Amino acid sequence: MKKNTLTRDNIWLKEPEDHDFPAAQDYLELLFEPDLAHEIVEKLIKATTITKKSKDILRASRLVLLPETNIHVKENLKKVGKNKKMSPILLVRGHKELIIADGYHRLCSSYYLTEDLEVPCRLV
Repeated sequence: MKKNTLTRDNIWLKEPEDHDFPAAQDYLELLFEPDLAHEIVEKLIKATTITKKSKDILRASRLVLLPETNIHVKENLKKVGKNKKMSPILLVRGHKELIIADGYHRLCSSYYLTEDLEVPCRLV
């Protein structure tokens, strides 16, 4: 897909997929006690999907941009090239940084497509 034809609606699903939430919980349990991780995921499930720019999410998370050669980034870029949509990402406000609970590879993929594209996400 050419960069000038990219829109939020043609590369992103409108809502997260069911399997994104258990993946987020697995990750969050590395940072928080399991009960708190579960509470956060319940809030993510109930949250409204909003949009933010990929460059801003990446900056707020303080994570490095994964290389285009990363296997998961490449797979997501191929997926978009085949007109398949990616799932929105799940975000948690941390103490001084944004936590990407699920969707880090998708975020990096979207950044390579265009850093200014609005990314659907759930933020709690």
